[in-house]
Amino acid sequence: MKISSLRLRYLFDRYYNKTATPQEQDELFAIIDAGAGNEELSLLIRQVWDDLKPDAAPLFNSDKTNAILKNILGSDGSGTDKKTHNNIFLWAKIASAAIVLFFVSFGLHLYFQPNKVSQNQIVKAKSKLHDALPGGNKAVLTLANGKTIILDNAQNGTLARQGNTLIKKAADGQLIYNVSALANANSAPSINTISTPRGGQYQVILPDGTKVWLNSASSLRFPTRFTGVSRQVEIIGEAYFEVTKNPAMPFRVKTNRAEIEVLGTHFNVMAYDDEKTMKTTLLEGAVNIKSGTFSARLKPGQQAQINTTGQSKVVGDVDLEDEIAWKNGIFQFRDAGIDVILRQAARWYDVDVSYKSKVPTKEFTGRISRNVKASELLNMLKYAGINLDIEGKNIIVF
Repeated sequence: MKISSLRLRYLFDRYYNKTATPQEQDELFAIIDAGAGNEELSLLIRQVWDDLKPDAAPLFNSDKTNAILKNILGSDGSGTDKKTHNNIFLWAKIASAAIVLFFVSFGLHLYFQPNKVSQNQIVKAKSKLHDALPGGNKAVLTLANGKTIILDNAQNGTLARQGNTLIKKAADGQLIYNVSALANANSAPSINTISTPRGGQYQVILPDGTKVWLNSASSLRFPTRFTGVSRQVEIIGEAYFEVTKNPAMPFRVKTNRAEIEVLGTHFNVMAYDDEKTMKTTLLEGAVNIKSGTFSARLKPGQQAQINTTGQSKVVGDVDLEDEIAWKNGIFQFRDAGIDVILRQAARWYDVDVSYKSKVPTKEFTGRISRNVKASELLNMLKYAGINLDIEGKNIIVF
């Protein structure tokens, strides 16, 4: 079993502060059990224990684990053992190699480069942060007449009628548009807009049955009934689409940089104004994307990227799980800069981010639940060597 000193430190710290999840406890017990026959792992456990010096004696819900840990730490359970002093060189080798954090509780693992984490940074990581709660199902629906409905406060059931379209809020938080079969095909449909604030997300079922997941700080503009030769909507921010097939009426998504046309498919569009690159990622089916003179037909697993200067390209074999992690309640990054991570955090926790000095150049790969408080995410970044804090509605990177 391979485990970094930082990961083990984190698990012990969580356990003795009574904040460990059941998965984290199981992971810690498994590491200790594995240390019974692994001198290198035993040494690592002793060293981390000596550094932390928890007030509580080793006591787990497994007699076997208790016995193994006490044996590893020495008969008195103090962690002081002559083997520790005889293996300082081995410990140094282990510590220098410990650049990977595996955070299993919410599936988070962060590995970073280029610098090791200092002891001072680890101590700072344990300092108590102010906090911000994670986002949730929050959105505002704006009807054609300008009336607004705060969806998170609205009762389940019928919210409004727009012509022959009933707008309903389902028990699971979905917004559903039901079009009457008697709707007059010649009448002009009304235009509605659903907007999520920072710290919000929402799911909409459009009049044709297309499902749309809206990420935080996003908006979707759409008709209450699709008519004519195409189904057209407009998106700002980020949304995931599962489009109902209708070859006679293609589905079109307009953004500030491109237009996407589909017949029936699953795809994600990330088009925030504060992001340098707009990304359209195809999971299933096919889409055509146009932006100025650029046009491309995407296949599943491909992503079209359009930056602020109009430069465009298609990237193949993207990690689809990364691109739609937000929809599944996960922050997930691959070789992402701290600025990218904190922009997502700012939108989800409804906070602002400021940098007291140059933006750190480290890159991160990892994942963590979006249901945790901001301090959980920030502490993970602190363990990875980023010096930051949260004060009120501000994340400050020092």
